[in-house]
Amino acid sequence: MIEKGKISAMQMALMMYPAIIATAILLVPAITAHHAGQDMWLSPIWASFSGFLAVYITLRLHHYYPQKTAIEYSEQIAGKFFGKIIGFVFLFFYLHADGIVVREYGEFIVGNFLMRTPPIFVMGTMVFICALAVRGGVEVIGRLAEMIVPVVTLVILIFVILLIPDMDATNMLPIMEKGIIPSIKGAVTPQSWFSEFFLMAFFLPYLANGENGKKWGIISVLAVFLTLFIINITVLFVLGGITANFVYPVMSAVRYISIADFLEHLEAFVMAVWVGGTFLKITVFYYVVALGTAQWLNLPDYRMLVFPLGFLLLVFSEWIAPSLMELSHLLATTVPFYLSSIQIVLPLILLLIAKFRNRNRMKDGQK
Repeated sequence: MIEKGKISAMQMALMMYPAIIATAILLVPAITAHHAGQDMWLSPIWASFSGFLAVYITLRLHHYYPQKTAIEYSEQIAGKFFGKIIGFVFLFFYLHADGIVVREYGEFIVGNFLMRTPPIFVMGTMVFICALAVRGGVEVIGRLAEMIVPVVTLVILIFVILLIPDMDATNMLPIMEKGIIPSIKGAVTPQSWFSEFFLMAFFLPYLANGENGKKWGIISVLAVFLTLFIINITVLFVLGGITANFVYPVMSAVRYISIADFLEHLEAFVMAVWVGGTFLKITVFYYVVALGTAQWLNLPDYRMLVFPLGFLLLVFSEWIAPSLMELSHLLATTVPFYLSSIQIVLPLILLLIAKFRNRNRMKDGQK
């Protein structure tokens, strides 16, 4: 195996949490509100089914090929030629998806805090720091997740508590005024974020306690669901019907916090927390691309690829979209189907083929 390190199932779950939630809490509430209106708090419920499905598919594939990642077992399932093509699709997809995350990070930081700083510098420094973490290996990323995720979660909870005086529960009324369809439409974008739980396919072979992978995978999906649910309902209670008008509703809601004219203007804390979560998200995707590329090319080590892939990642982030509005439009329209196709549909096809092959092997063994 190229990766010699081991992580616990809990560390994997902690790595998955920011890999989904980091960017979802910024842009997704506005997209969800646009479709679901006052029913936006229901959308994470429907969206979470995609996460449970992704975890199920990933665990079943891991059951058939316990020591292999998605890149490795794609060749065994589909044959060498088609397996290489599927592996390339996965690698290109995760490089491209990570480029989108880097661009989201750059747009948020430059647009809200460092207006005179060139975006390429903001994105380049983040990619460089992530590259150092990726070179450290899966154990380093696991320990970073253990350090950062509890802090991120705690600060989110504190923000929600501080916003309670500004909440108005009547903003959610009337519930399902136009039926269930608006909330389902609002779930289309967040469900694609939940599909990213397929990333577990690249970490399950390196678990020290593999038997706990299922439990912690489900816990991670529930944690993401609860976070999105709480974020959506908080934003709805604070901003009401104008939620869809904001690019970053969470940032706008936090500006309402004012305790005794002393504790206010906490946007910098939002940035600090979000940067920590986004750092982990970029790193997890980056690691998957580096490890997967080395496996796809049959190289003995992935570390030699880290910095060249970092350069490609930066190039992709520049090419994604010409502006923030175009990026938001991309995330609301094309990206949900793009993410789900590669992380739900394609793995499901692989699973069906693997089941068919396994059944035939069992029949041949009985004969």
